[in-house]
Amino acid sequence: MTGAPDIRVTKAVKALAGARRDLEAGEAGLAADRAYYAMFHVAEALLLARELNFSSHGAVHGAFGREYAKTRVLDPKFHRWMLDAFRTRQKTVYDADVEISSEDAGQLIDQADEFVTATIAHLQGKP
Repeated sequence: MTGAPDIRVTKAVKALAGARRDLEAGEAGLAADRAYYAMFHVAEALLLARELNFSSHGAVHGAFGREYAKTRVLDPKFHRWMLDAFRTRQKTVYDADVEISSEDAGQLIDQADEFVTATIAHLQGKP
């Protein structure tokens, strides 16, 4: 793993650590936001490994679905989790009336952790 994919994985690991800290501090909404970004950054890393680069969340979501989920290079659940986390993030960040529970934020963090771990293994050539 070198270059741009490596940088994105580092960002993902940092976002995941931040999500855990936010959850411990009682900030479930912030934790959910960071958990989504952990997933987004590893999706970018995987696409960059194929020399694919996109400038919008929607483009990254779509390309990850085509390149990795639909082809089952990685478990399609990661694509579904990223899309669900994005929708949750959008609601909690932009709708002042929407809050997320600590349990739901914890689930997003667990999913992000699994996605990050699978991405690192894939980029290192491990099954």
